[in-house]
Amino acid sequence: EEMSYSGFEVSSTVGCKGRRIFSKKSHLPAVVLSACAVMAACCFFSQGRLLSTMASVRRGTTGISAMRTPSFRQHPNPVRGLTSCQANGLPIDLKGKKAFVAGVADDQGFAWAISKCLIEAGADVSLGIWVPALGIFKKSMQMGKFDDSRKLSDGSLMDFEKLYPLDAVFDTPEDVPEEIMSNKRYAGESDWTISEVAKLVEKDIGKIDILVHSLANGPEVRNPLLETSRKGYLAAQSASAYSLVSMVQKFGPIMNDGGSVLSLTYDASNKVVPGYGGGMSSAKASLESDTRTLAYEAGRKHKIRVNTVSAGPLGSRAARAIGFIERVINYSYKNAPIEKELSAMEVGQTAAFLLSPLASAITGQVVYVDNGLSTMGLSLDSPTLKAEEE
Repeated sequence: EEMSYSGFEVSSTVGCKGRRIFSKKSHLPAVVLSACAVMAACCFFSQGRLLSTMASVRRGTTGISAMRTPSFRQHPNPVRGLTSCQANGLPIDLKGKKAFVAGVADDQGFAWAISKCLIEAGADVSLGIWVPALGIFKKSMQMGKFDDSRKLSDGSLMDFEKLYPLDAVFDTPEDVPEEIMSNKRYAGESDWTISEVAKLVEKDIGKIDILVHSLANGPEVRNPLLETSRKGYLAAQSASAYSLVSMVQKFGPIMNDGGSVLSLTYDASNKVVPGYGGGMSSAKASLESDTRTLAYEAGRKHKIRVNTVSAGPLGSRAARAIGFIERVINYSYKNAPIEKELSAMEVGQTAAFLLSPLASAITGQVVYVDNGLSTMGLSLDSPTLKAEEE
């Protein structure tokens, strides 16, 4: 059975002697359904404007027998959210959806886990891989080095629809300097700027539904902010934050209505994390701020959602670049409310939800997936606290 929320029509029976009564149209308690209907009706009084028609209530001998809110009179074609909910669960179904994931370099990081979860849910996934890493990635796939990580729940090996070379530091071919064009690490590849890749994706695949930004780079990440150069600071902003803006600019027009964009951030955007330098903390703060603005602008212009996941520490190849990731993981284990290491798949599963129609009303948000570490105000393993206990 399904429960219809369209028009918020609820039928229920309330008041029978001491029994838990369920409505005929759903498996939820009728009291809850009636309360939800009243709450929904109250929401329409926002900003001091009364609805022209009040909700009508028809009372029966055993209580409220029906309740209906009026239609949206302020808008001729109101846009509604999901209209039904399966009683036997809420599976993430992405069959027929097309996804482009930027930032996969191996089988260890968050981007790989997100891609795998999207494929498990039925999506067709194409990858944008940093140009110098593309050849190594393809070779590793061909040699079977990723086979264990490619195994899906049904025993098959996941595969990708298309692999594209991508350098998200450059928006158009005109932006690429000569030293990059002549660099042997880029030899043999072409059409790898953001605008070029977007055009290729549209040509090869058509419109897409999902866009994932898992890109970050700070050439001076090991430098304290006081020792970071202007060039290093701006490079971190360009690769880690503006690249999201550019991708939404170029991919937004080729995304279907109701599509979703997701990026990855880190809590150094809000808190001081000594050692996470080179302007990277500033870049993550920019990314989160841009997420909110892009959610508004791209939501209105392209009818898509934009969110970011703030993930806890993971010992991926990219994370090892900061030099002390194992200590950060250990710190998280000892101080987070949930005392365990974070897995990439936990981030992947959250991402799959946020990128699915189940999250159709969530946009502009920073969603924390960090075992709760971001909620803590004290370090439980602090020598100061231990000294006081002794």
